[in-house]
Amino acid sequence: MKVSIDQTKCAVCGSCVAICPEVFEMKDNGTVDVKDEFKGVDIPQELVEKVKEAQSMCPATAIVIEE
Repeated sequence: MKVSIDQTKCAVCGSCVAICPEVFEMKDNGTVDVKDEFKGVDIPQELVEKVKEAQSMCPATAIVIEE
């Protein structure tokens, strides 16, 4: 499973960072994104449920999961 954030939808609320700081981070430029080490690669199995929770709690539906 891969994850990304649709920057055109992201409201920068930080809920994903609060739920799964292992995968998501607040950038210095004020945006939220997937950490570089998880971009374009499969998310470790132990983090999958937290990423799915972050997706379900995202008010802007900006988190994109590819199975």
